[in-house]
Amino acid sequence: MPQQEASSQDESIDVSSASAVEELAKRFDATPQQIREAVKAVGSRVADVELHLKGTRSSSNEQRVDSKL
Repeated sequence: MPQQEASSQDESIDVSSASAVEELAKRFDATPQQIREAVKAVGSRVADVELHLKGTRSSSNEQRVDSKL
């Protein structure tokens, strides 16, 4: 399994697999729907999905966006 950890940056999620979506949702403390929406927004690369989820739930990011308006 150490190889899987090393390649986690290239890991992708198959949203047609309910178990894969559920597992990722638990991993990122998100709902399966949030995972599917993130994949639609940024693609299936797990690292991109994680960054997207963190960005959409970050109050500091929201404050930065609001201050630019």
